[in-house]
Amino acid sequence: MKKKINVFEEGAMIYGNYDNQAMFAIIETIRNGITFSKFKKLFTSFPFSQADWSWFLGVSERTMQRYKKEQKPFDKLQSEKILNIFLLYKRGEEIFGNTDKFYQWLNTSNISLGGGTTKKHIDNNFGISYLNDTLTRIEHGISA
Repeated sequence: MKKKINVFEEGAMIYGNYDNQAMFAIIETIRNGITFSKFKKLFTSFPFSQADWSWFLGVSERTMQRYKKEQKPFDKLQSEKILNIFLLYKRGEEIFGNTDKFYQWLNTSNISLGGGTTKKHIDNNFGISYLNDTLTRIEHGISA
């Protein structure tokens, strides 16, 4: 019998390094939707406000409150974005060495990323992908 993978367990989702079983677990998690209780448990340590999450996921704060109250799962697109943000955050912690330094980078105005804070790019998957590419450049000492 195969052991079911919890995609959010420490070490289960190493950025860009998935075996088939982990990839299928990620896909299934997205299909089923992430429940608000799982979302809350995952991100209590992440320093984003409810307003930030509303912006990232493209929903109103009132909708977030309704998801919480009804314990409603996020839809596929929102669940995918939550996972992408989770991976970005784990990658940032890895590159910067800790959460505080990564969060400081996210909140710093960055001309090379179009001005404004780096965090503003987390509201869509192309922005998240661009930030991941930027983290790779930082990791390899290429000016970002």
